Amino acid sequence: MQPMRTSTASVTTSAATPPAVPAAAIRQLRQQRRISQLELSMRVGVSQRHLSCIETGRARPSREMLHALLDALDAPLAERNDTLLAAGYAPAYTRRTLADAELAPVRNALAHLLAAHDPAPALVMDDAWNLLQANRGLQALMGLLGVPPQALDGGLNFLRALLVPGGLAGSLVDPLPVCAEVWQRAQREAVHSPALRAICDELRPQLPRRLLAPAPERPTLPLLETALRTVDGQVLRFFSVFTTFGAPLDVTVASLRVEHFFPADEATRAQMVHAVARLPT
Repeated sequence: MQPMRTSTASVTTSAATPPAVPAAAIRQLRQQRRISQLELSMRVGVSQRHLSCIETGRARPSREMLHALLDALDAPLAERNDTLLAAGYAPAYTRRTLADAELAPVRNALAHLLAAHDPAPALVMDDAWNLLQANRGLQALMGLLGVPPQALDGGLNFLRALLVPGGLAGSLVDPLPVCAEVWQRAQREAVHSPALRAICDELRPQLPRRLLAPAPERPTLPLLETALRTVDGQVLRFFSVFTTFGAPLDVTVASLRVEHFFPADEATRAQMVHAVARLPT
């Protein structure tokens, strides 16, 4: 959050009082999304003057107004809760752990999606790109790339694993377009995820300038294809599809997504079938 400005003038009116935390949060969310006050006020149905008063702390928004503003800004559920709490209101969304009994249907759905995608790779990540679960197809793929199995046991962040020097990018046949697209996607998603923003800020000084520039001109293909070279020199080609939960009402559930890697050719599909068959049961 940006530091609030302080005034040396006497505090005689509300205009001289530093903005409250909810006001600063609304302003920061709006600026991160590059939305003008006028556009946001029109989305919510209030005057630009009233929105300005909210953002400067001269007007205290009701719970309903905060909900409307946060909806219009497409704020993630965690930031909605934080803003409501800062304004003195109860949080609107639960934050359970994936192991909680109430999330058993979610766990079952994830397990089904992962198992159904074998022998092709699939994984579950949170909004910061931390690996939470993987299927046998991903285990087999990592083995083909020379990644030790324990790397998937926990604590693996896929953005770091791909972009840090000496990481998974070394297995890419053509790393620049793939890494550039991944970086641009992470930048877009970081607008909605403070945890991912922190990781992007950590990685940015380590990245070559060509990745920080706008993405290079893309080939005239309907999907970006990821080509990986295995330790024995074989080339595997995949494209990705993402699955998320519709209308989540829990912070943890909202952060989850499944990435499915689909073989882009028959040779890749056959190699994955063979690799998964060799895994211990």
